[in-house]
Amino acid sequence: MAELDPRLITVSVEIDGQLKKFDQNFALAAHGQKFANPLQNEATVKIANLTRADMDYLLTETSPFNKKRSSKKVIIEAGRVSTGTSKIYEGNISTCIPSEPPDVWLEFKCQTGQFLKGKLVASNQPSQSKLSAIAALIASQTGLNLNFQATDKNISNYAFNGGALKQVDKLGSLGAVSAYVDDGQLVVKDIHLPLKGQIRILNKDSGMIGIPAATEFGVKVKYLLDKQTVLGGALEIKSVMYPAMNGKYVIYKLGFEIASRDTPFYWDAEGIRVTDAGQIEIASNVPKQKKKPKHK
Repeated sequence: MAELDPRLITVSVEIDGQLKKFDQNFALAAHGQKFANPLQNEATVKIANLTRADMDYLLTETSPFNKKRSSKKVIIEAGRVSTGTSKIYEGNISTCIPSEPPDVWLEFKCQTGQFLKGKLVASNQPSQSKLSAIAALIASQTGLNLNFQATDKNISNYAFNGGALKQVDKLGSLGAVSAYVDDGQLVVKDIHLPLKGQIRILNKDSGMIGIPAATEFGVKVKYLLDKQTVLGGALEIKSVMYPAMNGKYVIYKLGFEIASRDTPFYWDAEGIRVTDAGQIEIASNVPKQKKKPKHK
């Protein structure tokens, strides 16, 4: 019988200006969704039996009636004893909700870049600017690390005025690139190519749960949480029960569900199928949208 490899979970919460870590000695649970587009990544985190001082601080600071609210960061890390942990989510607390006694849980609703939406910026670039230079400027203005893996090109007359987070949306509209915020990074990559790194090979022996499901864009698959999987990364499926879904995919949506004292410890990944040449492959049986008749 194979030796068990215990899970590791750490939730770091910003309390009074410092990140306070809560590990698997606490009752922890979290689930969320991450998107390889300008949508904000979201998560729900629950921690049981915090000290009264920590609960009072968080409930007061995140109250919608607190006119001096400030960003309260949450970082979720998970992994196994044999491999260590990796970051699976980073965001800002938007609300806190306490539960009923005797086991008092504090539930955090979190969103990535929540406090960037209220920061106003203005940017004007020369008539011809590199995409990489624009991305670097946006990363600087939003306080994010830049992970630029797109084909660089010239952009004409770039200008922006508005909320800092909306710049990510505009960056993704500059053509054939995917721009998104993930775990403290501004990621910019070619829309049809995965991020560089090792491909996550998924089969019945490497953590896949059930069989992959076909979607209108590609595939949806559940598997045990690991350190290799990243949003925008590559996934190669090798299914025995459903070989038609075998192939390479780029992960465009990544859900997670973890708990320190319960069963969940999963990724839920959705991917777009790509060929070896890096071209997006669309299923042939996806029904096309019917055109609406013109009214005279």
